[in-house]
Amino acid sequence: MSLFNRKDWNVVAVIYERQDLYQISGQRAKGAAADKARDGAKGHPRTIYWAAFDQKGALIEGGPGPGANNVPADALKRMDREIRTNRSVLGVLRALETRESERLAKPLVWTGYPKRTTD
Repeated sequence: MSLFNRKDWNVVAVIYERQDLYQISGQRAKGAAADKARDGAKGHPRTIYWAAFDQKGALIEGGPGPGANNVPADALKRMDREIRTNRSVLGVLRALETRESERLAKPLVWTGYPKRTTD
């Protein structure tokens, strides 16, 4: 692999904490470590959605994770549509791109949380 084709990804995972709180975990990784970070995000048992971005913010790949069964299907569809534009996700990506941090976790601020059901 040449110097210019080396992977330099920002991998984010939206992790299920509870019905009304998800966390964004982000990591900047290069080369083989980028694949390992992606695979870790994909395989985490509470990952609702994972995505890999390049350093310009373009989505490379992403999809639902094993924790997607914890949320309603319409919330997952909305997450898929909004992952590229959500302010919380963009903030994490910006911190990773500028090397402010190599790893970062923040609560997801999102209007798509499922409505609480009262018993």
